[in-house]
Amino acid sequence: MAENARSTIRSLDPRGKWSELSQAERNAAYDNNAAVKNSVALIAERNEASSRLRGTLKSHLDLPYGERANNKIDLYPAAKPDAPCLVFLHGGYWQRNSRELFAMLVEGVAAHGWSVAIPGYSLAPEVSLTDIVGEIPRALDWLAAHGASYGVAGPVVLSGWSAGAHLVAMALDHPRVHAGLALSGVYDLAPIRDTGLNDALKLTDQEIATLSPLRLPVTQKRLDIAYGSNELPALVCDSIDLSDKRVAAGAPGKLISVEGADHFTILEALRRPDGILVDAVRRLLD
Repeated sequence: MAENARSTIRSLDPRGKWSELSQAERNAAYDNNAAVKNSVALIAERNEASSRLRGTLKSHLDLPYGERANNKIDLYPAAKPDAPCLVFLHGGYWQRNSRELFAMLVEGVAAHGWSVAIPGYSLAPEVSLTDIVGEIPRALDWLAAHGASYGVAGPVVLSGWSAGAHLVAMALDHPRVHAGLALSGVYDLAPIRDTGLNDALKLTDQEIATLSPLRLPVTQKRLDIAYGSNELPALVCDSIDLSDKRVAAGAPGKLISVEGADHFTILEALRRPDGILVDAVRRLLD
């Protein structure tokens, strides 16, 4: 990204004058639903498509990988057991949504012979963010131990959107993960504590220090980081900052701007077989 473009984006980031903002302005800095005027319609279409596809695709659904209610995983095996597998982590600011609502993403990589796995995870405020982050490696452990018996045995690319992108960055070092693709993520938790999102999360100082990818050592696996050009500046800047941190540490990966996409329409680039993010996923195995 050209330096003048970076400067423009950073000038729009409200966190540059965070201490001067009202509570409403801080909340708005992370309110994707309000920022995307047709978000209600986009979410409804996503949920409807997922409901329809989840019932028709070849699948093994609701497989438990842990003891909590949301510790279940849906598998969509490819024709070949050794085909690559996209493991997708849903978003919702760690406090809403579920794996069932993202089955519509299966079609994108499945058209290229990939398997897909979509784990669920527990949500705040029932559990802490520390608990949530800890569940993802357990899902990957389960996939490593049991995936082959369901026809999913190939290399894993770990992907996620929004809160799921944060979880990707936190779980990238898992031995089952070959590479990652993080979409529209939040990578520094400190500002989140100053918004209404923290009512459920109740973030601690320790969690901000140990669960913020921008505050942690870089994992030296390939991670592509994507964002929509029409997303909220705070999310765009987090993506750029994480990419810059990784570049400085010599870690492999690309920064991908999905032109014209907002926080919700960016998923289309992973949903369509010809989408730019489907192509990015496939290239992660090169």
